[in-house]
Amino acid sequence: MRRSLPAIDRSVLYALGAAFLFALSVPAGKLLLGRVGPLGLSALCYLGGGLGLLLYKLLSGGAAGQAKEAPLEKKDLPYIIGFVAAGGALAPAFLFTGLKLASSSAASLMLNFELVFTAVIAVVVFREHGGRRLWLAAGLITAGGIALALEPGGFSFQPGLALVALASLFWAVDNNLTAKVSLKDPLTLSVIKGLAGGCVNAALAFYSGEALPAPKTALLALGLGFVSYGVSLALLVRAMRGLGAGRAGAFFGVYPFLGTALSCLWLGEAFSLRLGLAFALTGAAAALLLGEKHAHAHTHEPLEHDHLHGHDAHHAHPHPGGADGPGEHSHPHTHEKLEHSHGHGPDAHHRHEHGGGG
Repeated sequence: MRRSLPAIDRSVLYALGAAFLFALSVPAGKLLLGRVGPLGLSALCYLGGGLGLLLYKLLSGGAAGQAKEAPLEKKDLPYIIGFVAAGGALAPAFLFTGLKLASSSAASLMLNFELVFTAVIAVVVFREHGGRRLWLAAGLITAGGIALALEPGGFSFQPGLALVALASLFWAVDNNLTAKVSLKDPLTLSVIKGLAGGCVNAALAFYSGEALPAPKTALLALGLGFVSYGVSLALLVRAMRGLGAGRAGAFFGVYPFLGTALSCLWLGEAFSLRLGLAFALTGAAAALLLGEKHAHAHTHEPLEHDHLHGHDAHHAHPHPGGADGPGEHSHPHTHEKLEHSHGHGPDAHHRHEHGGGG
């Protein structure tokens, strides 16, 4: 009998898979920017992600045995509007504009700031648990960003890298807002973000006077978007369910290193001393967060919500007629007060307070 991976292990794999697919977008986007403007590329990538996942959703919607996800509700609308604006429109526009001015390898490493911004927003605004490792990692990544701006004559402001850092900030906002609805259908969320973000950037490209790309270029950009923005986003949303925004962002945060490696190997960009220093600093930060263990006795307060779930220690509720739910399923259900101890992340079932800063 095949043993399934624990939920937290599956979530890690989802986050790492999302990271690899997203990493492809930086060197591939750098190549495409010679044929299409940054706003047009942003539009095509997000439309590719949204349309591809919409097609998959329509084709697989009636598949036998497919678990039904929890539907979106009216209360989810503010979060959806927020992550569409931040992550679907502003972030990719800033990324590709910055990528025109900076090397692909340096821009990839600069995207490590998404990890810092995601974690800081999660802790400061949404009250997730932080800890010493998180803040030390934030300091290392900041130092890595400074290293990228070092020139032989000293520190040099680089507009391209600043725009990439700004893209990281908006994706961090996106991550935290998406986490608030991560218990809902990840495919639906990804389709909404892709189509809405793509349409916004298409309108911006039109009104700014960007030239239309050749059909072949448009198809390549749509395909890149399907892989790097569509499939990647759906995997990241699934990862947030088990890990929370901060931890999912930490694992997803390996993508800048993959992007840098791909840029050097694929585009032939030089691996300079400052790039090596930034790589080492941000790599140490990622190792700190990836090695984090969080387990302690904690109390679950009563909670009622709706999401896809199976029956485990957190979902031992009864069903009508006394029958257990058939595998993974979704319905409104209530969690009774529960006290226990196990390894966990700040997901939707573990929003408890912590003492101290560990």
